[in-house]
Amino acid sequence: MTQTFEIAVIGATGTVGETLVQILEELDFPVGTLYLLAGSNSAGASVPFRGKNVRVREVDEFDFSKAQLAFFAAGPAVTVSFAPRATAAGCSVIDLSGALPAEQAPHVVPEANAHVLDGMRKPFQLGSPSPSATHLAVVLAPLRGLLDIQRVSVTACLAVSAQGREAVSELARQTAELLNVRPLEPTFFDRQMAFNLLAQVGKPDAQGHTDLEKRLIHELRAVLDTPLLKISATCVQAPVFFGDSLTVSLQLAAPVDLAAVNRALDAAPGIERVEEGDYPTAVGDAVGQDVVYVGRIRAGVDDPAELNLWVTSDNVRKGAALNAVQLAQLLIKGLA
Repeated sequence: MTQTFEIAVIGATGTVGETLVQILEELDFPVGTLYLLAGSNSAGASVPFRGKNVRVREVDEFDFSKAQLAFFAAGPAVTVSFAPRATAAGCSVIDLSGALPAEQAPHVVPEANAHVLDGMRKPFQLGSPSPSATHLAVVLAPLRGLLDIQRVSVTACLAVSAQGREAVSELARQTAELLNVRPLEPTFFDRQMAFNLLAQVGKPDAQGHTDLEKRLIHELRAVLDTPLLKISATCVQAPVFFGDSLTVSLQLAAPVDLAAVNRALDAAPGIERVEEGDYPTAVGDAVGQDVVYVGRIRAGVDDPAELNLWVTSDNVRKGAALNAVQLAQLLIKGLA
């Protein structure tokens, strides 16, 4: 018989948590018992898994010694509160919130730095990076040996689902109000989100950078193992429900060979390159898919050592839930 593993999902009723459970089923992950956990407001709900409705329990009351692996798909505060309890009970942790420092829980994207898991001992602690960092790592990893990258500049247009179900509902409500010529009253967002772009996602620090922008930079450096790489990041809130879109500009040490870049991207796992003359979109291509789409691959207008890319992918599925499950697939040999 195939060995099975006892799995806990914290944040099981959120957009990422529900998708994570769905992917566990789709990939036929060897789950023995699935424990779905959330806060008191969501306890008692149910989530479908393998033809049954699994009841959601309160995380406060859970005994983590019952599980071998726990996915933390809730907010940073939940990870800080309960991840230590999990590891103390011998339960391995995959954190999607970014709450655990890289020294404690290395950030891993399987397509980019799976070797980090070599030699690790259980209970494992791993960080699944933010969706934007994951998407970028998947694209940049196959280019590391080909290009001498001096600087990365990225503008990430993020779907509202990055902020959870309440943000999705708010965008839907605002859209309906405007289309029906009703007065708009923002609640979750501090201003109109529908048919608009917001120049920041979250509150900036004294230097003007948001936590999400700093997280993207730190995680990308960690995954690519380039601690001195210069990265500038701007995160923009887009009026899109699901699917992030990124404009990426790489400053290189030498003129770029576009044909070689295309070959490297074509050969890399997790990437779908769109041919010249076309381009991918979040809604038309990426949503619901398990790959990162890359298009508009071109050198700079007046700088042959500049490479520009358009990247889009499903932030909830590929960028968050699937990456975490792929990490679990790498870990199960060590959990046995």
